[in-house]
Formats: sequence, structure tokens, C-alpha cells
Amino acid sequence: MNANGKAQSYHDLLVWQKGIALAKMIYKITGEFPSEEKFGLISQMRRAAVSVPSNIAEGQARHTTGEFVLFISHAGGSLAELDTQLTLATELNLLPAVQAKPCADSISEPRRMLNGLRRVVNGQKPAAPNSKLAARR
Repeated sequence: MNANGKAQSYHDLLVWQKGIALAKMIYKITGEFPSEEKFGLISQMRRAAVSVPSNIAEGQARHTTGEFVLFISHAGGSLAELDTQLTLATELNLLPAVQAKPCADSISEPRRMLNGLRRVVNGQKPAAPNSKLAARR
């Protein structure tokens, strides 16, 4: 971080760090999938997971607000893809629900963080905490 509290590198962004942790988690769980899924869900889930921190990094490295916001949106789209693929893997009994829960939690937190980052990058005030959301915590 620089003196203004701004990230000098994507490595400084907590959401990027969470994306890396999520990708590692997805690599680990998909390593237990049947080999016939190598070119199916394994490949799709790994690509979507890797895409999250990759898009954050690329957007931050572009140095323009518009491009950063675009790549934040791409990262959010990859999280939605991954969430869908995780649901499918669970419903196809490739992944026990007990293993899927930590992955789902690891998707929802970066999603919220990306929404907040998008607001900050656009110069908007952070959203006020939602009383319903705060009550769930």
C-alpha cells in the first residue's frame, strides 16, 4: 500500500488474495473428481476459479478506472460460473454437500468484496450495512 492507503499492486488487494485461496481450494476438490470429468467440470471449475484473481490482477494493472471496473465485473462473472458449476457438481454427486459448503462460502465473500471494490473504484460511497445481512452474521 502507498501513503494514501491505495493498493500499489493487486497483491495488496484482499479480494485477490481470497481469489487465490479459492482457486487452490477448487484445485484440491476437483482433484478428487472422477477422471472422466477431466475435460468437463474439472476443467471448467478450475478455469473459472483461476479467472477470478487473474481478472482482478489484469484490471488493476491496466491503471484506468473503466478497465478496472470491467475486469472486476469479469471476476464477478467467473464467481457466478463457479457457483453454478459447484451446484452442478453437488447435484451430480461428484462433491458431497459437506465439502461444497466451504467452497460456497469462499465464493460469496469475494462476491461481496468485488461489489464493494467496484463502488470504491467508481468513487461511490460504500454501501451501508444491510440490517438483514448484519443479523445473519
